[in-house]
Amino acid sequence: MKPIFARNIDNKGRLVRSLCALARLLRAPGLRHPDETLIGCAMKEFYFQAEQWLPRPVEEVFAFFSEARNLEILTPPWLRFEVLTPAPIAMHAGTLIDYRIRVHGLSIRWRTEIVEWNPPHRFVDVQLRGPYTLWHHTHTFESRDGGTLCRDQVRYRPRGGAWMNRLFVRRDVRNIFTFRSRKLNQVFPSQSPPPEFGNPTALPLHSPASTNA
Repeated sequence: MKPIFARNIDNKGRLVRSLCALARLLRAPGLRHPDETLIGCAMKEFYFQAEQWLPRPVEEVFAFFSEARNLEILTPPWLRFEVLTPAPIAMHAGTLIDYRIRVHGLSIRWRTEIVEWNPPHRFVDVQLRGPYTLWHHTHTFESRDGGTLCRDQVRYRPRGGAWMNRLFVRRDVRNIFTFRSRKLNQVFPSQSPPPEFGNPTALPLHSPASTNA
């Protein structure tokens, strides 16, 4: 039988782990999360990557993404995505953009900040408030074979951690990027099949073993 003090330590450890899991589920979606731990617990990150070739010059493609309201075109209707920041929105490092989305019936305000802005090849947005505890989205644009190769790399941490990612979030993210790919093909139609590397399907990026769901 363990000494009383050892049993107390074990009980405290279980309590802290339980509080971590409960707090991740109950934290209000509108709060900002500047820290990367919760009650001393490191939260897992997940990764997603997509790439797509578009038959237009990189300057033209980047200009389309430079208009924040075009996100309404690229977002699935079931999210009821709406840009709240008044137009025009001047895009540069430090720009803040507010949105409203609906996730599984819950209306959520989302604020992002453009933390990098390097036209026409790259920009990065991060969530300041919204449905994730981390959302870091890198967009890159590269001239390739007479068109533009677009890449999206996303690092994210869902509320509820790996359990919530496995149940809902991973599938939702994949569906969002698949919809975006189809819409981009409509906005920039091609008269011939894209190059082999321009797979328009959003694919999950295999994450390190320590962060797999």
